[in-house]
Amino acid sequence: MFKELKFARVVDWVKERFPVDVEEMKSLTNEPVPNHLKHWWFALGGTPAILFVIQIVTGVFLLFHYVPTPEQAYESVDKITNEVAFGWYVRSLHKWASELMIVTVMLHMSRVFFTGAYRKPRELNWMVGVVILFVTLGLAFTGYSLIYDQLSYWAAMVGTEIAASTPVVGPLAADFIRGGPEVSGNTLTRFFALHVVIFPALLIGLVVLHIVFVRLNGVTQFEFEGERRSRHRTFPLFPDHVLTEAMLAILILYLLTMMSVIFPAGLGDRADPLITPEHIKPEWYFFASFRWLKLTNVYIGIVGQIFFVGLIIAWPFIDKVFESKFPRAELSVWIGFLGFTFYLILTVWEALV
Repeated sequence: MFKELKFARVVDWVKERFPVDVEEMKSLTNEPVPNHLKHWWFALGGTPAILFVIQIVTGVFLLFHYVPTPEQAYESVDKITNEVAFGWYVRSLHKWASELMIVTVMLHMSRVFFTGAYRKPRELNWMVGVVILFVTLGLAFTGYSLIYDQLSYWAAMVGTEIAASTPVVGPLAADFIRGGPEVSGNTLTRFFALHVVIFPALLIGLVVLHIVFVRLNGVTQFEFEGERRSRHRTFPLFPDHVLTEAMLAILILYLLTMMSVIFPAGLGDRADPLITPEHIKPEWYFFASFRWLKLTNVYIGIVGQIFFVGLIIAWPFIDKVFESKFPRAELSVWIGFLGFTFYLILTVWEALV
């Protein structure tokens, strides 16, 4: 009896200082989720978020040992990989979570595109998703460059030179990124700040905005053949969907562990500005861009990619014009199929060269 009374006093004390209506909070946050359990590809949005959390946790561990200076960056990564207890495992988890996050963001955006889920009233959320994709790529590029081995150093060199070739703002942007006219210790410091502070903070803000838009506009519902009667069936976000995502997180961690054990993150030779490697290649997610630049000159290649990015961002409004002119043609599906096929061809081509 005394314990129950004491616990009630504690509860009253907390309620007095946090005057939050629990039922009202449930109504604001507990978004009903459509019956997508049988069609998991319609609920891919949570997977990149899980992978991002894994990267944050493993990244904090790596921060305890990494030293962002040209003299000590490579040695600190080598120490993490070969001396720190389970350092190789944490670093490998971080690497594979990054790779898988890019894949799942691309898959999620592809699903949204091919199902037309970017259309009214979700145009702004599509644009936020596109920015999330490019911030994710920025995180991957800056993180890869922090290793400071030969390939990562020269990949950063090539990347900043490409940026310098951008019309009008190129030289200014490249100097800002590099912290000077060439890749140096200032570049490593700026990449470190981008990777550890700026990009993660930006990505967290974008994800929150993305979720707010989903909450305001609702989750897109789809009708599948033979499921017309159950198409309006929904599940509460908590605990049903949250528990489903928790089970998915366990599965993802298991898969990442297997990949880390079988394919641990490697480490090449220390960066040497005086020795250019024979074959410089970016990570696989930049293969298509790299191959496109090889097929064209730098100016056309960069302008073409800027045009492509603008096309993706503005696609909901472009698609609206197509829909009004050709309502039954499904031009967006054919254009998306051709664009995705072109991207795959360039990626595979560069991988095989």
